Parts: sequence; C-alpha cells; structure tokens
Amino acid sequence: MKEYKPFKSGKVREVYDAGDSIIMVATDRISAFDHILKNQITKKGKVLTQMSKFWFDFTKDIIPNHMISVDNNDMPEFFRQPQFLGNSMKCKKLTMLPMECIVRGYITGSGWASYQENGTVCGIKLPEGLKESQKLPEPIFTPSTKAELGDHDENVSLEQGAAVFEKEFPGHGMEYAEKLRDYTIAIYKKCAAYALSRGIIIADTKFEFGLDEDGNIVLGDEVLTPDSSRFWPLEGYEAGKPQPSYDKQFVRDWLKANPDSDYKLPQDVIDKTIAKYVEAYKMITGKDLD
Repeated sequence: MKEYKPFKSGKVREVYDAGDSIIMVATDRISAFDHILKNQITKKGKVLTQMSKFWFDFTKDIIPNHMISVDNNDMPEFFRQPQFLGNSMKCKKLTMLPMECIVRGYITGSGWASYQENGTVCGIKLPEGLKESQKLPEPIFTPSTKAELGDHDENVSLEQGAAVFEKEFPGHGMEYAEKLRDYTIAIYKKCAAYALSRGIIIADTKFEFGLDEDGNIVLGDEVLTPDSSRFWPLEGYEAGKPQPSYDKQFVRDWLKANPDSDYKLPQDVIDKTIAKYVEAYKMITGKDLD
C-alpha cells in the first residue's frame, strides 16, 4: 500500500495529492482563539465532510463544485483505513481564487460592533435602528483577502478585490469579483431558505472558489458547516440579543472562563460540542450521522 503525506495541513484539515485529484481530510481537531486544542472532538471531521457533501449536491444547479466522491472505495487504498472513513473527500484540483467570500444575512459579531460604531458593515451603509442579530433587508457581500500565514485577512470592497484578481488574472479582475459576489449571494439565499425550513437560521457564512483546468469558476473548500458558518436555532430566536449557536461556542465560553486551561477541555464540554455538531447535521440533512 502506497503511503501518502499531506502537502497542506491546517488547523482542522489535511490535504493530500492523489495525482489527478486531491483528498481533503477533515480531522477531529478543534481550534479556538487561533490555537489547536489538545482534545479531539469525535465525529467532528465526519460531520464537516458529510454536511459539505449535502450542500455540494444541493447547490450544483447554481455552480459546479470540486467534489468527486466521499466513498473511500473511490480513493487510493491508503484512504480506506479506519481513520479516513467518512471524513475524507476526493476533489478536483483547482487554482484557488485569493478571496474569502463572506455573506451576511443577519447582523452579528464583528458586523454588529462596526454597525454600532458608524452604521456600516465593511463599509456598507445599513438602515438605521437595526437590533443585534436582526435579519438584514438583503444579504450583503463582505469579502476579505486571503492573508499570508501569520497575517490577518483584510476586508476589501468589490473594487479592491477586483484589483487583486487583475494582478493574477489580467483582463478578468472585475469579471471574477462580480461573479463571486453573485454566486455567493445566490448560494446563500437558496441554502438559508432551506435551512430555515429545517429549523436553523444561517446568520452568515463564507465560501471559497477556484478555477478548473478550463478556466471555469468552481465552488471549493468546505460548504456551510458549523466551522465556516453561524448556525442559530430558529426556535427561541429573537432579535436584540446574542443567539445560541450550533458550533464550538461551548469551547470558547469554557476557555474564556478558564484562562489557565492550557487548551485542554473537560469531557463534558467535549460531549456537549459533539452533540451540537451531530444535532446540526441531523437537522439539516434529516439523517442520522451514522
């Protein structure tokens, strides 16, 4: 059996070169406050992969995506080992576009802080009198540049994003920027409406896109997982306050309350976090994870 080594290793994902494709593996690692924690969140990698598969299938009428298969039998033998089952995705190779495509349907987080300060979010003027966590009249596109390692992503306007693309893809700068904006909002609207019917509010999310070998724009990375989105329960939702979410909020809250933890979690926090990820998966897909 040929052994593979990841050519890219992030906080959560490892990416392997399989020749004519790549294998993206979502591990059970969890990060918070720019640290990888010492615990693993069992089943988390499987949730991220299987939820992405659901959304890739759901949005392929809007835009093609990079997913080839999540069946490990379609991958090299190395990826049929137990640690890769269910959390691995075989994908097309893309030339990734250097932009985080963020869409906000509700005002929260850093957007709420900015709005309180000057009535804008990422330079976009919003109506007066909005409350925290309120739904926006229309989703807004607030892209950011993808920073070099060690730097922070920087919010940019559509025109600034187009200028970044123009340097790398002469003659296509504004074309790519406008297409990414339109795809981002179209995907968000379709998926947010569906999630709402399942009892989940998608407050905001981010997408990443790339170019295939023919120069077509393709949806890549992961899609609409609790790691890349804010999922709120519809039940009990009320604007004017922060909302509970289906993500690692238990982890963040515990770390804030225990600054000397050395990034090691107690079992009850791990169990609650696993339960939230699995619950979100079942609510979205209507299926049990296993």
